[in-house]
Amino acid sequence: DTVRDLSYDRLPPEAIEVARHCLLDFLGTALAGSSEPLVQMLVGTVAAGEGADEAGLIGRPERASRLSAALINGAAGHALDYDDTHTAMSGHPTVPVMPALLALSETQETDCRSLIESFVAGVELECRLGTLLGEDHYSIGFHSTATAGTFGAAAACAHLLKLNEEEWLTARGLAGTQAAGLKAAFGTMAKPLHAGKAATSGLLSALLAREGFSASTDILEAPQGFFTTHAGADSPRDLLDEYHDRFFICDTLFKYHASCYLTHAPIDAARSIIDSQRIEPRTIESVEVRVSPVLLGVCNIESPETGLEGKFSLRATTALALLGRDTAALDTFSDEVMAEPEVVDLRDKVQIVPTEGKKSTEAGVVVKTQSGRFEHESDSGTPCRDLAAQRDRLRTKFLALSSPAIGSSAAASLADAVLEGAEADTVGRLIELARPTAVSGLSIP
Repeated sequence: DTVRDLSYDRLPPEAIEVARHCLLDFLGTALAGSSEPLVQMLVGTVAAGEGADEAGLIGRPERASRLSAALINGAAGHALDYDDTHTAMSGHPTVPVMPALLALSETQETDCRSLIESFVAGVELECRLGTLLGEDHYSIGFHSTATAGTFGAAAACAHLLKLNEEEWLTARGLAGTQAAGLKAAFGTMAKPLHAGKAATSGLLSALLAREGFSASTDILEAPQGFFTTHAGADSPRDLLDEYHDRFFICDTLFKYHASCYLTHAPIDAARSIIDSQRIEPRTIESVEVRVSPVLLGVCNIESPETGLEGKFSLRATTALALLGRDTAALDTFSDEVMAEPEVVDLRDKVQIVPTEGKKSTEAGVVVKTQSGRFEHESDSGTPCRDLAAQRDRLRTKFLALSSPAIGSSAAASLADAVLEGAEADTVGRLIELARPTAVSGLSIP
C-alpha cells in the first residue's frame, strides 16, 4: 500500500533528484547501446515487421509497439553493462523499470512529473522485494534485474495507469509468473535481454490487469509461489516495517567504469596503488585480488576472449586498471583489447582470492613488484550523498555516451531537460529528444 499510494508531493527532494539522475543515466547508456549488435538483432527480429508507431526507440529512427519498445530500449540500456545498480536488490534498478514507463507514457500523454512518481514507485517495490528475497535468490543463480525487475516494472506501470488494489495484485501475479533470468547468461547478449524482457513483461502485466486478465494475486507467498521457488524460504515480511519511511532510490549506485559493478572496487583499489606509488606495470610480479566468494559466480571469467566477457572478469579489469587504461571508455572493453599481449600478460599475473567476511562491494588488492609489496582496500557500496557532485559527474558521463548517437548539441539539450527541472512536458517529447531527429525545448518538474 505504501508504494501504491506514493505521490510526487510526498517524495523528498533528494529522491526526486536521484530519480532525475537515474533517468539521465539510463538515457545515456541506452543511447550508447542503441547501435550494439544485440539491439540491431532485436530491431530486425521484433520491430521491423510490426509497422507500429506507438513508441520511439531511443537513439534510433524507428518506432515500434509499446511492448517492443520496452523490450528493445531495456536491452539497449543494459547492453554495455554501464547502468546504475543497487545493493538492496542485487541488481540494476532503473533498466527494467524506466523503458516500460517510457513506452507506456507515450501512449498515455504522460507528463514528466507522473513519470518520476511512477518510476520511484517501481524502484521502491523492486528494492523491497529484493530485501525479502535475500542473498540466496542471487547466490543460487537468479539475475535480480530480470526477476525483481519484472515486479518493479509492473508496479511502475500499474501506478501510472492508476490501477485499483485488485488490479495491482493481478499485475503482481502476472509479473511473478513471467519473471525469469539466470546469472549463467552473464557475459553474453542474453544478460541485457533480461532487462528488456523484464520491462516488457512488467508493462504487459499492468496492461492485462487493467483489462481484467486473471492471475494469482498471492503469487509471492502462495505454496509453490515466488518466495518458495526463487528464494527457498517464506517471506520475512517483518523486515518491511523498518523500511516504512525509507526511500531506497536515494541509495542508487552509479557506474563510472564500463564493467560489472562488482569489479569496481578492485579497479579503484588497483588504480589507487598505481597512482600513489607510481608503479611501472612492467615491474609487477604478481597481484592478489581479495573479494567475497560471492563474486566467483558473477564476474570471474578467467581468460576473457571478448570485450563483453572482459566486463565480467576480475582479472582483466584489475589488469586494465594497473595498466592505466581508461575503464570508463567503451572501447576499452573490446575483443582486440582483451587479446593484447600486454593485457593478457598482466591479467595472468592476477590471482583472485576468495575472502570470507568481505562484502560483495569490498575488495583488497595486493601488488608485488621488484621493489616491494603494496596494498589497498576499496568499497564501492557507499551511495554518494553529495548530489550536486553526482549530478555533475553523471552529466559528464551522459554527454560522453550520448553525443556520438544524437550529436553534442542535442545531448546537451537532453541533459538540461532532465536535470534542470523547470516546466513539465510530455514524455513523448523527451523520447523525441533522445532520437536522431531530436527536437529541443523540454524540461521536467
